[in-house]
Amino acid sequence: MKAIVAAGRHEVGLHGWIHERNSQLDGATERELLTRASQTLEKLTGKRPVGMRTPSWDYSPTTIQIARELGLLYDSSLMASDAPYEVLAAGQPTGIVELPVEWILDDFPYFWMDRSSTVRPTMTPDEVFSIWKAEFDVAYDERGMFILTMHPHVIGHRARMAMLDRLVTYMKSKSGVWFATHEQIARHVRTQAGAKLSAPSTR
Repeated sequence: MKAIVAAGRHEVGLHGWIHERNSQLDGATERELLTRASQTLEKLTGKRPVGMRTPSWDYSPTTIQIARELGLLYDSSLMASDAPYEVLAAGQPTGIVELPVEWILDDFPYFWMDRSSTVRPTMTPDEVFSIWKAEFDVAYDERGMFILTMHPHVIGHRARMAMLDRLVTYMKSKSGVWFATHEQIARHVRTQAGAKLSAPSTR
């Protein structure tokens, strides 16, 4: 973790404590685990996390309230759009920027294998490259956002990493592409939204 932070190019965000499923927890347990994770990451990295991606993109009725209590700037666990938006809770603005995810931009559905079930990799790296490239091309034309979700134990194999490198190289060949952390994107969204976006609130 310290080496990742020392590299100076990466953001460390919250992703639960032990990859728990929030929807299966009571509110007190979920709050305790996410708070413990935040405090531990701050101790390890020297910086308090400002955003989260919930384990398995799983939400409970109290997840967004806990995020507000922790003063988070963004979440990246929900869908509903291809562009950033403000999360609403009970119809009310929360001040939390959502950086939406999507299963087609995740390595897991294409490459994961579960030896205890019939789940097996379904596509070649070239096939996944064509999907991700097409998604990036439309995002580029729209001047929009493109977020991949990667897991080291899933993408981190030779042919798959070569494919990912090819994709990044292609993206870099396009003018004006901004490679940014989630925090940078969320702060940019807040700046662009100005008064239209509620300020994050904590209890």
